[in-house]
Amino acid sequence: MSSSRDIAPPEFTAADRAIGLRPLTARSLLASMLLGSHPPRLPVRVLVAAAGLFGITDGSARTALSRMVAAGDIRMNDGWYELEADLLARQRRQDRGRSGEPEVHWNGQWHTAIVTADRRPATERAYSRTVLTEAHLAELREGVWIRPETSELTSPLLDLGEHGWIFGTTTFRRLPDPAELWDLAGWMKRAHGLNDAIDDLLPALEAGNRSSLPRGFLVAAAGLRLFRDDPRLPRELLPQGWPRADFQERYDRFDRSYRRVLKAFFDETR
Repeated sequence: MSSSRDIAPPEFTAADRAIGLRPLTARSLLASMLLGSHPPRLPVRVLVAAAGLFGITDGSARTALSRMVAAGDIRMNDGWYELEADLLARQRRQDRGRSGEPEVHWNGQWHTAIVTADRRPATERAYSRTVLTEAHLAELREGVWIRPETSELTSPLLDLGEHGWIFGTTTFRRLPDPAELWDLAGWMKRAHGLNDAIDDLLPALEAGNRSSLPRGFLVAAAGLRLFRDDPRLPRELLPQGWPRADFQERYDRFDRSYRRVLKAFFDETR
């Protein structure tokens, strides 16, 4: 029977960090496990075993779970842990990012979000920025955010209307430069780097090699963040060679192999 203690935790290089791989705290690891599960509930034995893959002791994992329950991030139900509302909303955003969107015709219109309040508390400014960014708007200038009108705006973005924001549409005589509004070059660089990381991992995963589980987990998490950060621009505004479709194909193949090996590992922890 294999054990998480038989598998070495991953090490990190500068190249890893450049493509979004990063060390995980006990809390972020456990949250990521639940965020990646459908439905988002797992037994304690599985979460503790996952923590062990990263050198986190059983006691530290259980302490982190207790603190997450106290903070309202998760709840415990008959030996299983489940996501609470805030993390469930994060999972829905993550799933939308992963699923992609059908190609739509863009009519040249732009959504606009403009703040009208003169003074706002720092916490409210930070919250507004988070909501606008998660809805893939970009800051044209202070207090003015835009994105191509390829879909309807929805809450929680529209809920900012209660905090001094107004919404509309406009056209530009001179189009804004997408590369100045969104980090398109950075997104492409991360996609190409993660493609290479996936190519390195796939042979071992497809052979059922469990030593690839810790690094595979980090690649999986970085891939989901990359999907989330995709600005979802119409084709007319994307640079040539935009790698979303290629990355999606590779990631889907990697995800199937990774989940198969991870399930086999967890089946042995029963």
